[in-house]
Amino acid sequence: MKAKQNKFIATISILLLLTIILFIISLNLGVVRIAPIDVFKTLIGMGTARDQLVLVDFRLPRMILALLIGAGLAVAGAILQGVSKNDLADPGILGINTGAGFAVILFIYFFQGSMNSISTFGTFLMPLFAFVGACIAALVIYVLAWKKGIDPVRLILVGIGVNSGFGAAIMIFQLKMNPQNFMQAAVWLSGDIWGANWKMVGVLAPLILVLLPFAIYKGHILNLLNLGDQVATGLGVRVEKERRLLLVTAVALSGFSVAAGGGIVFLGMVAPHIAKRLIGPRHQLFLPVTAILGSLLVLLADTIGKNLLAPTEIPVGIVVAVFSAPYFIYLLMKAK
Repeated sequence: MKAKQNKFIATISILLLLTIILFIISLNLGVVRIAPIDVFKTLIGMGTARDQLVLVDFRLPRMILALLIGAGLAVAGAILQGVSKNDLADPGILGINTGAGFAVILFIYFFQGSMNSISTFGTFLMPLFAFVGACIAALVIYVLAWKKGIDPVRLILVGIGVNSGFGAAIMIFQLKMNPQNFMQAAVWLSGDIWGANWKMVGVLAPLILVLLPFAIYKGHILNLLNLGDQVATGLGVRVEKERRLLLVTAVALSGFSVAAGGGIVFLGMVAPHIAKRLIGPRHQLFLPVTAILGSLLVLLADTIGKNLLAPTEIPVGIVVAVFSAPYFIYLLMKAK
C-alpha cells in the first residue's frame, strides 16, 4: 500500500511539474513572442502595456480554460467508462458533447446572433444551455441503450447514432447562419477554445472545480460498481441512485467543458487509459492523475495549435484527435 502511495505521489508530482513547465513555455510562445524576463515582469505588474494586453487579457485566460477543459473532459470520460464498464466510452464518441454543442448553437442562433458578440449575460447562460443539451443527449442514450442493463457494445452503437443525429441537426442550423458565423461555428465545433476571457473563466472555474473533487470523492463507488451490480448492492451501494448521480456529474463536466472548448473528442477516452497504465485502476488514485493528464494534453495541444502554423491557428480538437486517434485504433485492435 505504501509503495502504491509513493508511486501515486511521484506520478502526480511529475505530471504537475510537466504542466507547470509547459504553462511557462506557452506563456512565451504565440504570434507575439514575449521573452521569459518580460513575462515575469508583466506578471508582477512591471511589464509594458502591450505585454500586459497579450498575457493578461488574452493568453492567460485561454491557458486556464485549456486546463479546466482538459480536466473536465478527462474525468467525465473516466466516469463514463467506470459506470458503463466500457473502455471505449467517451463524451465525444457517445454524443454527449454533440448534444451540448447543439444546445450552444441553438443559443447563439436564437439569442445572440454572432459568436463574436456573446454578452456578459450570455456568458453565464451558455454553460447552462450546454449542460441541458448534454443532459438531453445522455438521457436519450441511456433510454435507448437500456435493455435489462447497459450492454457496452449497445451503448457505443446508440451513442454513435445519437452523435450523428445531433450532428445533422447542428448542420441544419449552421446552414441558416451567415457565412462568417457558419465558419466560426464550424471551427468551434471541431474543438476550439473561444470566448477566452476572464468572464468565461469566472463562470466555468467554480463549476468545474466543484465537480472534480466530488467525482474523486465518489471514486470508491466506481470501484464497487466495477465489481457488478449484485456485489455492489450486497456491499450497501444504492446502485441506480449512485449511477445516476455519477452520470449527471460526467454530463455536467462535459457540458461545461464544451461551452468553452467545443467538441474535443477522444480525450475523455485516452486520458483515463494512460492514467490507468501509470497508476492502476483504483479510482481514488487514477481520477486525480486523469484530471492532471487531461489538463496537460489540452494545454499541449493548444500550444502546438497556436504555434505550428502561426499566425494560423489549428483548433485544439484537431491536434488532440491527431494525438489520440492512433491510440484509439490500438485500443480497438486490442479489444476482444
